[in-house]
Amino acid sequence: MQKINLLDKNSNVAILLAGIIALIIGVGVARFVFTSLLPPMLENYLTISFAGVLASINYVGYLAGSIFAVFIKDINAKVKFFRLGMFLAVLTTLILGVTTSETMWIISRVLAGFGAAMALVVGSAIVMNKLNIQNKTKAMGIHFSGIGFSILVSDVIVRIVFHFNGTWQFAWVVLALFAFVLSFYSMYILSYDKEVKQNSVKHHIDKSLFSPFVIILIMAYFCEGVGMVVQGTFLPDIINSLKGLEGFGSFTWTLVGLAGIPSCIVWMMLAHKYGSVNIIILAMFLQVIGIMISALTNNVYLNLFSGVLYGGTFVGLVALFMNLGGKLAGNNPVMLMGALTTAYGIGQVTAPLYSVALIEHFKTYDYALYLTALIVFGGIVLLLLTKIFKLKGE
Repeated sequence: MQKINLLDKNSNVAILLAGIIALIIGVGVARFVFTSLLPPMLENYLTISFAGVLASINYVGYLAGSIFAVFIKDINAKVKFFRLGMFLAVLTTLILGVTTSETMWIISRVLAGFGAAMALVVGSAIVMNKLNIQNKTKAMGIHFSGIGFSILVSDVIVRIVFHFNGTWQFAWVVLALFAFVLSFYSMYILSYDKEVKQNSVKHHIDKSLFSPFVIILIMAYFCEGVGMVVQGTFLPDIINSLKGLEGFGSFTWTLVGLAGIPSCIVWMMLAHKYGSVNIIILAMFLQVIGIMISALTNNVYLNLFSGVLYGGTFVGLVALFMNLGGKLAGNNPVMLMGALTTAYGIGQVTAPLYSVALIEHFKTYDYALYLTALIVFGGIVLLLLTKIFKLKGE
């Protein structure tokens, strides 16, 4: 049996591990742990409207970073920006623990979003480039399971801090230290010993790429961007606000992470067997059910299940849309990946803002959940239209 060397930059296992750690830092610590810490921060610092603004501008930073990432062609430049993303993830997390200046928080959430994009979009590109495997789709399914791990690991750290009576400020500091230590491994493995020579490839906009099917796919991914955010920002507080479910919010969020870990691999296997569009429709439909549960019932088991449905769908849907976009684009995935990511990002920026307006007006999360479910259902209808009119997809 071949011995695995986790310090070998060319070992596939080390590359996947470094990629997953990068997602834990860039996506978990820099983005999703904000959701874990939202209930205690709402108790003695944040208002719900400011929390919504912070969530939205975090996604503005992520959207800007995702679009910027599309134009980083050189692999050596990718490595540099990936390292910048790791640095920003650590620094912006530390800021939230050591200051309560609203201006500093706003700046740090924008930069954290940009850092998250460098970790997810650029980091994933480096992982894909470095992997020495025939079938990279399955390997990337393993890599994207890091999004589930990012929620779970960051949430467990928060739980440990609170177990020892730590404050939310202290939790941010501990998370920053954790990210700082682990970032060195990812930055070491996801790099090259010497500058990589690349053939310069010019990317032209292929107008024929944006067929009616692709335009509908982009619109559906916008709807999914909206569907991902409302629970991704407020889920623990949504659960805690339900009668009889006070305190169950953090446990539900843990289930989101657990469900997210295997979801990419499972959904990708199903897409391979039954077709990407069919499986995207199924996953979005399950997501609608999950969103509606908290608005319709305060049954503890159903609400815990809503966390499983959320984690089990949103991570997989990112992989499904991106994989389908990559297949449709053929040799020129940059433009289509960029268009998809932009649509998703606009959905992410929009959703917390309308959610906060509805929450403040009606003093309940219900109407924000109804509207979100309706928008995701709109995405399903769009994809069903491609079936009815037999538009070319997969």
